[in-house]
Amino acid sequence: MSRVCELSGKGPMSGNNISHANNKTRRRFLPNLNEVTLISDTLGQSFQLRISAAALRTVDHRGGLDAFLAKAKDEELSPKALKIKKDIQKAQAAA
Repeated sequence: MSRVCELSGKGPMSGNNISHANNKTRRRFLPNLNEVTLISDTLGQSFQLRISAAALRTVDHRGGLDAFLAKAKDEELSPKALKIKKDIQKAQAAA
């Protein structure tokens, strides 16, 4: 399973551990990923996604999954999230 957020595209970063003696060793900073179930109002369906805590806060701030995906860039989204976005756009166009 990849350590990348499905909505924001946030992934691992690298940096240094710095000891008290100022020794530097490489380390990885992993994103805070959570398995959450989000509900689409337009589709009336729930989706299970692995997203970062920061992305979850942004989804709540923008008013739900539909509003978040409407503003999200396609390059940042996973293939699963991109399919959900396309389905929402089709349903809104039909309505």
